[in-house]
Amino acid sequence: MKLASLSHGRDGMLVVVSRDLTRAVTVRDIAPTLQAALDDWDRAAPQLRAMAEALESGGLPEAFALDPARLAAPLPRAYQWADGSAYVNHVELVRRARGAELPESFWTDPLMYQGGSDTFLGPRAPIALEDEAWGLDFEAELAVITDDVPMGVSPEGAAAHIRLLLLVNDVSLRNLIPGELAKGFGFFQSKPSTAFSPVAVTPDELGGAWREGKVHLPLRSYLNGVPFGRPEAGEDMTFSFPRLVAHAARTRPLGAGTIVGSGTVSNRQDTAHGSAIRDGGVGYSCIAELRMIETINSGGPETPFMGFGDRIRIEMVDESGHSIFGAIDQTVTPYQPPR
Repeated sequence: MKLASLSHGRDGMLVVVSRDLTRAVTVRDIAPTLQAALDDWDRAAPQLRAMAEALESGGLPEAFALDPARLAAPLPRAYQWADGSAYVNHVELVRRARGAELPESFWTDPLMYQGGSDTFLGPRAPIALEDEAWGLDFEAELAVITDDVPMGVSPEGAAAHIRLLLLVNDVSLRNLIPGELAKGFGFFQSKPSTAFSPVAVTPDELGGAWREGKVHLPLRSYLNGVPFGRPEAGEDMTFSFPRLVAHAARTRPLGAGTIVGSGTVSNRQDTAHGSAIRDGGVGYSCIAELRMIETINSGGPETPFMGFGDRIRIEMVDESGHSIFGAIDQTVTPYQPPR
């Protein structure tokens, strides 16, 4: 089952989407919004699934052609957005770029931050940037959406609370991060609004690619139309999604509609940390990793961060080449703040 939200008010209008992402149908009588469906998942999910099956059979004359430009994020705003760093290779590279050592505990205890969740970006929304000097970077990730998760749940128990998966562009302002982290209080200004894929899907839509709490498919990113990364999301994922959810719920329950991210998808490659696609590797899911490898190889970074007019596309396809979540496709635009 694939679900999306048409742009409508603050919380969108829930629609069921066909597997090929071409058609959709509104489901107001079942749940007006995705958050409402998650709040009452045991009742809503069977009815939504029945609508999805009817949509596939062509038995819904009220179905309409789906335009990704009309979509908000599947959850236009959420009660909680917690992003982990399940790919410790990525954490090690980025910390090295800041001149920081990687504690051994990072391999056994997940790293996680709580991001802003009140203004998510839709899959085609521009990335508004005030100053190119802030070092805008994309971060291609996966995430899960949960129902109500009890405090202290085990990873095995957490798996049963994962209801949906989706793609993420966790936008970062790299040049603001060191100053913020030096204060010892975490990210805030360096993490602007996050974007999500056109649709969120139930785990069964991934077939055999969803196993052990991981998605075993490449996550593809294209910077200005050029392939930038295609790392395997199931490889080098130190912490599975159930482990991340359990970590987030260790000392507090998680409300229905909580989004938990994987962190930037990253694979170890023939340079111990990775190779660019142009060098025969699987590339990267953010510019920061490539810049770190350039620094290791040649003494300094060569690839600039994103600027006005740059475009990032993030997508995952199945073994038949069909898009699973639809694509995040965003362009950086200048932002003039109010005076």
